[in-house]
Amino acid sequence: MAETATPADLLAAVSSLSGWLREENVPYAIIGGLAVSLNAQPRLTADIDAIIWLDLDRSEKFLKSGHDRGFVARINNPIEFARNARVLLLRHEETQIAIDLSCGVLPFEQEVLERAIDFRDGSLDIKIATPEDLIILKAVAHRTRDLLDIENLLNVHGDVDLNRIRYWVRQFADVLESPALVRDLERILDKSNEWVT
Repeated sequence: MAETATPADLLAAVSSLSGWLREENVPYAIIGGLAVSLNAQPRLTADIDAIIWLDLDRSEKFLKSGHDRGFVARINNPIEFARNARVLLLRHEETQIAIDLSCGVLPFEQEVLERAIDFRDGSLDIKIATPEDLIILKAVAHRTRDLLDIENLLNVHGDVDLNRIRYWVRQFADVLESPALVRDLERILDKSNEWVT
């Protein structure tokens, strides 16, 4: 992974990634720090995260086509790892930026892809997750940086669908047996209401 990623490198890598995924007819949505930066306020990030919908039985052919476009595996046995962890760990050779492609299987992940929005800016034309879906993903990831990202998104998008956010965060909290997911989300939502009033 690149220790420091310039904005130009990130944009070059994500643009190339988008072109590859479209060429292979693989549904995708950019998530993570880059999506937050594009959806709200810029923040530092050194990698690219995306959800994709890929039949892992075709992953060998998929990785070969990626290699032809400058995307290489970061580990040995990337397909075996993806079958176990549902993540393809890649690197964009030209920029050395790490790329994590989460292989979706859940109904929520399928919805993220169906709801993904087109982001266009100059020559950049990519699909990114909606603010609501980013908030849900960040609430579930639940690191300090993720909770700050939720605040950032709410600060910019005051009109998000709170019913959708609350529903899915509760679903994940129940499955993961982690009531803190709901508690911390509600704390942030209460705080964001104070900003508005």
